[in-house]
Amino acid sequence: MDDPSDIRNWRRRPDGITTSGKLEPGDPARLAAIGVRHVINLALDDHPEALADEERLLAKQGIGYTHIPVPFDAPRARHVAAFRAALEQSDTPVHVHCIMNYRVTAFFYLTDLEAGMDQQAARARMATVWDPLSGDDAVTAPWKKLLSP
Repeated sequence: MDDPSDIRNWRRRPDGITTSGKLEPGDPARLAAIGVRHVINLALDDHPEALADEERLLAKQGIGYTHIPVPFDAPRARHVAAFRAALEQSDTPVHVHCIMNYRVTAFFYLTDLEAGMDQQAARARMATVWDPLSGDDAVTAPWKKLLSP
């Protein structure tokens, strides 16, 4: 089965991990159909676009679930640490999502750097979705702080 590339900002990383923005009610079945075994959600449950009852919908498809709520205006190193731990402990293949795939690509930027990827290449990968390092506004400020050495 092909990737469900119509899911908001869908990406498949070279390591096989898939990422995206928000999920819709039918997406857990679609993720199961491509072999996803675990989902990590970085969005807040109270976001108006969050998938209601996501954990139960995924469980019905035999998919494990980890929720790490990351406030968009206050991402912290502890969120990144929890994300890394969840990746290490999850059954693979893994799908990671939030609402827009912004949190996810920012966290993978840091993960890619830690794995030894060249900064320019890691930033280019992140920038296929968004590049908070290039912004100078209030929205990107907390992300710039988190992502800058």
